[in-house]
Amino acid sequence: MLKKSKKINIHIFSIKKHIVQIIFLSFMIGLILFSNNNIAAAKNGLKLWSNNVVPSLFPFFVAVHLLSYTNICEKISKICYKFMRPLFNVPGSGAYAFILGLISGYPVGAKIVADLRNSGNCTKNEGSRMLAFTNNSSLLFIVGTVGISLFKNSTIGILLLITHILSSITVGIILGLISKKNDKTSSQLLKGKEPKKICTFFNLGDILASSIISSIKTILLIGGFVIIFSCLISILNESKFFYILTLVLTPICNILKIPSSFISSFFTGILELTNGAHLVSNIACKHISINIIVTAFLLGFGGISVFLQVFSIISKSDLSIKPYIYGKLLQGIIASLYTYILIYSFNFFNFNL
Repeated sequence: MLKKSKKINIHIFSIKKHIVQIIFLSFMIGLILFSNNNIAAAKNGLKLWSNNVVPSLFPFFVAVHLLSYTNICEKISKICYKFMRPLFNVPGSGAYAFILGLISGYPVGAKIVADLRNSGNCTKNEGSRMLAFTNNSSLLFIVGTVGISLFKNSTIGILLLITHILSSITVGIILGLISKKNDKTSSQLLKGKEPKKICTFFNLGDILASSIISSIKTILLIGGFVIIFSCLISILNESKFFYILTLVLTPICNILKIPSSFISSFFTGILELTNGAHLVSNIACKHISINIIVTAFLLGFGGISVFLQVFSIISKSDLSIKPYIYGKLLQGIIASLYTYILIYSFNFFNFNL
């Protein structure tokens, strides 16, 4: 009698295909294993959001939304078109997004660009590139929080502000040069789009209410990201991930003559800007220029938390996130380079012992 052949089922587990599930499952397990520390981290994140983010950003969100019901964007666009198109290959409205984005900080610039795209004031290509150089750290955050509060020196804040602005402009110019010159998509109102509603005395109440509701949704979204990333950083610390990463990368730091203490702080900043900048500024180092240059990179890069905030904001538009990611990485590198040049070219900016 013939023996029945047994079938052997081999299940191949593809990490690449299940990477998202693995990350989410690991995050949930980390929340359970380190619940006590995560609760404290979540509280700190909530405190940071309520005490710093809401007071500084919410009024700007409302103001920006109110300005969208006026003709100020069109007026700025006409004035700035003559240099925005040659330099950055974007419409004049990009100046409006750049100025308000720099005043208000992350992620106001992205919200303005998304609104410009949804209203048909820029093409998909233009809007995707504008995201990269109009969404920046705010003036107040760089000079006040980073310079005065963290480094205890306003001159360092001014230095970081100068290099931050210069690097964002440089990225805009580079992306404009490499963009497709034959992009002739109309920047006029999109087809089927209703005419723009202009604010008057009679509809002011309705528009104000709409602006507040829209701003609340955005600020709550940012609050959620702040809390989640506070917990994520706590999990990585408690699981010794940053400790292992430091051990692995220490030989490279020794070759570059950079203290290994920067490793965990740097990668914390890659995840979330504020916590990373705080840790980097507190590292005791004879050459404080290293602290400043690393902080310049983090300010330009923005962090994965900001990336996800931007991605959520543009999700209701057809804008691409890829130019933003490449642009912010490039901005971080250029900002570091500019900071290095200024520190070692002008004694006024050299704070080394």
